[in-house]
Amino acid sequence: MKKPTIIIIVFIILLSYQTFGQTWGYNYRLTWNAGDSECPSIAVDSSDGIHVVWQDQTICNYEIFYKQSTDGGTNWSALNHLTWTLGSSNNPSIAADSSGGIHVVWEDSSWAGKKQICYKKSPDGGTTWSTLERLTWSITDSKCPSIAADSSDRIHLVWEDKVSEIFYKNSTDSGTTWSASTRLAWNTGDSECPSIAVDSGDVIHVAWQDNTPGNWAIFYKSSTDSGTTWSALTRLTWSRFDSKYPSIAGDLSGGIHLVWQGSHEIYYKQSTDGGSSWSVLTRLTWNTAASEYPDIVAGSVNTIHVVWQDWTWEFNTVPYPEICYKGSSDGGGTWSGLNRLTWTSGLSQNPSIAADSSGAIHLVWEDKNPGNFEIFYKIYK
Repeated sequence: MKKPTIIIIVFIILLSYQTFGQTWGYNYRLTWNAGDSECPSIAVDSSDGIHVVWQDQTICNYEIFYKQSTDGGTNWSALNHLTWTLGSSNNPSIAADSSGGIHVVWEDSSWAGKKQICYKKSPDGGTTWSTLERLTWSITDSKCPSIAADSSDRIHLVWEDKVSEIFYKNSTDSGTTWSASTRLAWNTGDSECPSIAVDSGDVIHVAWQDNTPGNWAIFYKSSTDSGTTWSALTRLTWSRFDSKYPSIAGDLSGGIHLVWQGSHEIYYKQSTDGGSSWSVLTRLTWNTAASEYPDIVAGSVNTIHVVWQDWTWEFNTVPYPEICYKGSSDGGGTWSGLNRLTWTSGLSQNPSIAADSSGAIHLVWEDKNPGNFEIFYKIYK
């Protein structure tokens, strides 16, 4: 009786790794460092090269590290140490332009302990890198940067400033020079955790969390002229519970897709008209424990992919977050069942996801199963 039961369990596990004819690959460990490797961010370039950055505490303070793969995640470059600053370098965000340029931003506390947004660029797909450029000069902390590139290789950046508002700046020459900062939010509450995306028509979309209503809600703005002017502020959530940690993505048809964490569940909305109107919300998770920190990407042919960390499972009666996934093959209309992607005895958290031109999905996250946090990678193809 035991063998059929085991076979059925194994079959269910394997089935959960398959959706829409694609299959998730094995976990691939990217780092073997003495310190914690955390907060990864991933991007795919126009040649389907994969680029990953993260913060690492191996030296002393946190620094930004980088790796790339030019063969779809089979082999990876040697570790590249991108920062050597006096302060702590944290929370990197990465974007790839259409000409092989790789753009990285992060927050850095090297200036009197105040966090500022810094930038580096690789013009040749990650082989060589520019010197560090400081992009903000605030008297308070500038944090949580998010970066994106459009089809003309203009670079768009948003961040949170501890005057508690969202700011934006861009570069029209692929990161050589940068515009002045533009303030996007003028609310009485705190505006935090912005996420930026550029759609197929080069419209810029920004979402963030704001507690002006009394609890955290998701707000949104867009720009149709490369950041020169911006739409009116739109409030997207009206829950009596907190709505936090938005992630926004554009698809190949101009659709906009948004996920966030609301009362420890994952929710979704979409816009099919460039952000002018939005669908009713869709609840993606119904789990017994917290579902947190979602990330979203649009793949090919109306496929939408969402990952997050989930505390539903335990190891030896101790709760541990695992990475979970849901997908949609009809542009967000219907969704697959929940797929649990990690099965470790350590904490699996902070996922970041990207899509390539073939429809393959590339996932990175931090995992404490080795003893300290390391960066892991998995492909869905």
